[in-house]
Parts: sequence; structure tokens; C-alpha cells
Amino acid sequence: MIKIYTKTGDKGQTSLYTGERLDKNHHIFECLGSIDELNAHLGLSREYCLSLGQDEEPKLAQLEEIQARLIDLGSHVATPRTSGEDQEKKIAHTAFDEANVANLEKWIDEMDLVLPQLKNFILPSGGLASANLHVARTVCRRAERNLIPLYKEEHIDAHAYKYVNRLSDYLFTLARYCAMKEGKPETIYKKAKQAAE
Repeated sequence: MIKIYTKTGDKGQTSLYTGERLDKNHHIFECLGSIDELNAHLGLSREYCLSLGQDEEPKLAQLEEIQARLIDLGSHVATPRTSGEDQEKKIAHTAFDEANVANLEKWIDEMDLVLPQLKNFILPSGGLASANLHVARTVCRRAERNLIPLYKEEHIDAHAYKYVNRLSDYLFTLARYCAMKEGKPETIYKKAKQAAE
């Protein structure tokens, strides 16, 4: 049986997959926390997407696939590519497949074919499923920003970073798709009216 608590982090440090001990507020753990937070939001969004009905089970499967790939991404981040020759097996074990990016692009393109053309900025809206996906999108953008230093320093592969960038585009598109399928209007952004002089 795996115990939930280990007590090894009681002094404010925890381990990477490589075994290296770092403070829990190290930037790598900030990245891992953002990825975990995003995964939780996707879990909530997926529950709201159940209201779309059985016809949209492929979209639920996509979200479940993405949640699993985010676990893989976390393993990738927790095993810096710069760890050294003694960590080659762990680096290879946590490689992030570039095909994951292609999957997101394929799913985005499929939804774009049926979505109404976007002519204005929209506010996060369109029903519970759509609005929650917009929340997930913003968390995804934060995770992307957090990953930039690791990407620049080559601690993570380029396609791992690219995945998170593309994922926010997917979540935006899926939010619009859910609004369309549920017949919920998307709120159009309107510029503030100029006060009369």
C-alpha cells in the first residue's frame, strides 16, 4: 500500500524524479503546481461537459487524454533534460512525444470547421462548460509563462513547451464549441462608450 503522507517534505523540501532535493518554492515546483492546477480545472470542465450528451463523448475522451498527458508533462518537467549522463534512463523515460502537439492541432482544426467565424473579441461566457474551459485556458496561459525559463535554459524540450502553448488554443476553441452545442450565446466584448464632453 502506498501511504499518502511520507513526512519527507516537512522541512520545506521535496525531490525531483532525479532524486535532487529542492525547496518547495523552487521555480520547477511552481511550474509543476500550475500544471497540476490546470489538470484539476480540466477535471471540473470535463464534468460540466457531460451535459453535452453522448454525441460528444469524443470531446470527453480528448479531455481525459489531455489530463493524462499533463501528468506526462509534469514528469518531464520534474526530470530536467540537463540532469547529466547518470540520469539518461530517467530522461528517456520521461520524454514528451511531439505527436501530442499534432493531436491538439488536429482537434482544433476539426472544431474550427463547424464553428461560426469569430468576428469580435468575446468575454468568457457561453454556459457552465464553456466558462469553466475559459478558466482552464487562463491557468494554461500561466503555466506556459511559468515554463519559459525552463524552456530557455533547455531544462525541457521545445515540444513540451509548445504543447502548453497549443493547449490554450485548444481550450479556447473547445469553450466556443461547447457554447455552440449547448445553444448558449457568447458575450461579445463592447468598448466603453465615450463620455459626452
